[in-house]
Amino acid sequence: MTNKLSNFSSRRILGLAMIVVGIICGPAQLARGGAHVMAASQASITVVPGASDMPRIENAKLETRALSGTLDSTIRELSEKADQPEWVGYSVDQIAGDRGVCCGNYDGDGNCGTCRLENDHNSTSGTAKTADQPGRTITLEGPRQLVVLFRLEGRKFMRIRVASENCTLDAGGLPFVWLTGVKPAESVALLESYVHAAPFESRGDHGIGHGALTAIALHADSSADRVFESFVRPDQPQELRRQAAFWLGAARGKFGLATLLQMAKSDPDSDVRAHVAFGLSVSHESGALEEMIRMAHDDSSSHVRGQALFWLAQKAGKKAVNTISGAIENDPDTDVKKKAVFALSQLPKDEGVPKLIEVAQTNRNPEVRKQAMFWLGQSNDPRALAFFEQVLSK
Repeated sequence: MTNKLSNFSSRRILGLAMIVVGIICGPAQLARGGAHVMAASQASITVVPGASDMPRIENAKLETRALSGTLDSTIRELSEKADQPEWVGYSVDQIAGDRGVCCGNYDGDGNCGTCRLENDHNSTSGTAKTADQPGRTITLEGPRQLVVLFRLEGRKFMRIRVASENCTLDAGGLPFVWLTGVKPAESVALLESYVHAAPFESRGDHGIGHGALTAIALHADSSADRVFESFVRPDQPQELRRQAAFWLGAARGKFGLATLLQMAKSDPDSDVRAHVAFGLSVSHESGALEEMIRMAHDDSSSHVRGQALFWLAQKAGKKAVNTISGAIENDPDTDVKKKAVFALSQLPKDEGVPKLIEVAQTNRNPEVRKQAMFWLGQSNDPRALAFFEQVLSK
């Protein structure tokens, strides 16, 4: 019964909103809008002595190999000899932070279930958490080791994935070579070669270049910072700079913030700068919020200003109200004003709804008032209903 009333209330508010918009804006405007070897049963796990940095590996033909030469030469040797698909993996120190990596998802505490490497076609998914999984260990602290995984097929490495050290890796019955003694700087250098070899031309790239970029971002080694500097030079592909901006904010700490501050002022591409605003929104470093406010005020691109306003609303809540309201009143571009109204709708309702009502009542721009009416109609808030009934009763 409560849900039916809620749905009815929502429809009523939206309907009243559209009526009021028609009254204010006219009908024309209204019309637009160690580890482990699995037996065949996959039920028991055997610990391999001396491989304490190896995650739990099951359903695999497992071989443990100590690195004798360089990582690059070992990888090339493995690829030249491979006659069938197989996985290669190793671990390195993971960058400190309040998030863990679980089957590629950079979120949560890193406590994982099973990563089914062959069944998960998306490189950033595939965790099955089960509290009663036999042998599963729940850690109280975030994982300290990052597992880097390469899938070899046709004598080429076709995918790169990352996982937490406490994930169980199901290799789908394929050979699995676990390398020990890998140096973090060598790992970063190898992964960098895959990033630069990737086209990074289309948005949403989740191929080998994306996997390599993600892995580098999560390395604790300082060489990762130096490599990220090369990724965001203006002569690099736009999509690489966009993706790098996210990881600079999400994982690279103070260095990441400093680099984003530089990109915000100097990158010549407005689409990249808009993504810098996103990167700043996921940064936990002091100074990120202030730079987002500056971008919302001062960037030469209306697209960037609008995106900065949107991410401000997501990150800052009440602290962003003045900046968003200022854009509605003072920005010379109507599209930016409308994006600022949308940003108000993303604030907590106690901040956003009263401001939307104020805009709907007082703003001189009919397009802006119409936008405020629309988002009030979507709010399902009793204050919006009362406002529309007051307007219609006049």
